[in-house]
Amino acid sequence: MPVPILLVTGFLGAGKTTVVNRLLAHAEGRRIAAVVNDFGAINIDAELIAGASDGVVSLANGCICCSLEGDLLRTLSTLLRRDPKPDYIVIETSGVADPADIVRNLMDPVILREAPLETVLCVMDAATPPSALDDALHRSQLRVADIVALSKLDLADEGAGVRMREAIRAQRVPAVVVDAKHGAIPSALLFPAHVARAPAPRAPGPKRPAEDRFETLSWTSDRPLSLPRLQQAIGKLAPKLARAKGLFETIEQPGRQMVFQFAAGRATLAPGDDAPAAGAPRARIVFIAELGVLSKAELDAIMEACVAGS
Repeated sequence: MPVPILLVTGFLGAGKTTVVNRLLAHAEGRRIAAVVNDFGAINIDAELIAGASDGVVSLANGCICCSLEGDLLRTLSTLLRRDPKPDYIVIETSGVADPADIVRNLMDPVILREAPLETVLCVMDAATPPSALDDALHRSQLRVADIVALSKLDLADEGAGVRMREAIRAQRVPAVVVDAKHGAIPSALLFPAHVARAPAPRAPGPKRPAEDRFETLSWTSDRPLSLPRLQQAIGKLAPKLARAKGLFETIEQPGRQMVFQFAAGRATLAPGDDAPAAGAPRARIVFIAELGVLSKAELDAIMEACVAGS
């Protein structure tokens, strides 16, 4: 029995991980295998989804989560050999990945027979300026989508969703556009109840030369951070950042991890696990910026000022 694939794409900070989290938490009896393709040396996404940084993690509801390390087709082959096999495979792409390239890989005849690409979901931050859709990567992500989910509507102004729908329609995108409040998307759209046959191969479009627009800078510390100093540091770094994600312990709440995210100019902080994993640094953050905008030396200097005792 073929295992359908749901491909989740979208730009940096669009809310892809929130959608995948929601799918895993509300699997409704489905065995879902989530493949996380994080952009960075520290696999923060896998930790947020499954509470582990690497390997395959089994969840109580029968779902599993694994990090994509190396070849996508090899990862899929490993999942398909599991017993029992998953009912669905969800692949979360990197925010800077052109999904057309991934679609092209999934059209491999062997994979298409065993794990057909069923649905492509593009997650779009509702607050994204319509002019951003002129960007080639945004257009590529929209062009391959069957469904476009507007996220973060609660953080955007009242007319943002309407403006984004109009901008997507102007791109002549044939996808269904839905609201995804708190990452929720009607499961009937993502997981068709009955699949009579494997989906037909897709035409991903002409292959574009890779465009290395972004770089990842990873920062870790074995000491906790001062929260007020961190707020000052993020204020300095914000104009240069496209995205940041991390886990850390603070001086103010020792022994308690905090989950930090920065996207679309907004920083959020929420309680995480009670303690970091054994052997893990007490602070680890991934910063993503356009090439040449932020040096490692500058980042280290700003972040070291946040460390206790500095």
